[in-house]
Amino acid sequence: MSTAPQPRSSPAVHPVGLRLLARRVVVVGGGPTAHQEITGLLAVGADVTVVSPALTPALDALATSGGVSWIRRVFAEGDLDGAWYAVAATGDADVDAAVAAEADSGRIFCTRTSSPDLSSALVQAAERDGFGGERAPADGRTGRVVLVGGGPGDPGLITVRGQQALSQADVVVVDHLAPWPLQGVLRPGAEVVDASKLPRGRSMAQEEINALLVSHARAGKRVVRLKGGDPFVFGRGMEELLACAAADVPVDVVPGVTSAVAVPAVAGIPVTHRGLTHEFVVVSGHLPPGHPQSLVDWSAIGRLRGTVVVLMGVETAPAIAAALIDHGRQPDTPVAVVTEGTTGRQRTVRTTLADLGTTMAEEHVRPPAVWVVGDVVRLTEGLPAQPGPCDPACHGARTS
Repeated sequence: MSTAPQPRSSPAVHPVGLRLLARRVVVVGGGPTAHQEITGLLAVGADVTVVSPALTPALDALATSGGVSWIRRVFAEGDLDGAWYAVAATGDADVDAAVAAEADSGRIFCTRTSSPDLSSALVQAAERDGFGGERAPADGRTGRVVLVGGGPGDPGLITVRGQQALSQADVVVVDHLAPWPLQGVLRPGAEVVDASKLPRGRSMAQEEINALLVSHARAGKRVVRLKGGDPFVFGRGMEELLACAAADVPVDVVPGVTSAVAVPAVAGIPVTHRGLTHEFVVVSGHLPPGHPQSLVDWSAIGRLRGTVVVLMGVETAPAIAAALIDHGRQPDTPVAVVTEGTTGRQRTVRTTLADLGTTMAEEHVRPPAVWVVGDVVRLTEGLPAQPGPCDPACHGARTS
């Protein structure tokens, strides 16, 4: 009788963590699975390069903003040169095998997302801290939709109830401004649908999003619609709620921390202050003053003495600043522009209403950005920059 050891179904794994801060990582693939891997890598400060002929809209926005480097083609020999770690996430077995083979030859650890047993490195499932508990299978039960506000960007600013909903989801329909690292709390097998609406770029029509929510819920699935900020603050949350209600689909709302207040706060700017301002107004700047579809009374806002917070107003900033000055605000009124607030790439630029357009152009300000008009901006002038929830020392954020 042979006493030779029997081969194991899969090799033993030695648990170890990777410190990837500022180290090159190559992710091959541009779909939702690749995006999930990339957000986790960015959360630990990795220098990520993506190799793929195409990207999801949210990844495209990340590449455009410089959050990742994009090699816009299929994988080729040499793409892993200089990498500390690689991820094969194309879903094509032959391509993923080629990535893994090059990684092995270069002594680079590699994760194959579709074939963990063939990977030289395995990503451990995130701890869920008890959220969600045991779940009944989707089959045979009534589905529902949960509209979840993910907060302003830092994944730590989602509510407990929002994270619990994510941990129980069968399907997550997500925007590009939602905190993608939260996908680490998803259960295995959860489907992620990228429903990003990029400024002047690719986007999923609202009617298509509504139909997706309804169809998945009718299939008995628990659907989470994950948005940045709060679903009901310029987030079309009510449109989605009404679409679900019209289809007799149960829907819950989990409010989120709105960037209109949170982003200025993390930058050290309160929207109100005792003895200085008794009101603040939040305005959508996606349409300039005078646009036939604009619903904003800029003359009334210009007459206000308090704080004005503008969302989605990067391209329209010069026109809005001019309108506010025309209707009563002083040209030297201080303005603070906060880009990518609450994330490791947060940056604050200070200027005045008169110089806002010029400053934004010179500082290459891009969305997402929140800008604040009013005397509250002066409260922290001269004080040391305050780090946001994501430590800028770890991820290279800067405040000017």
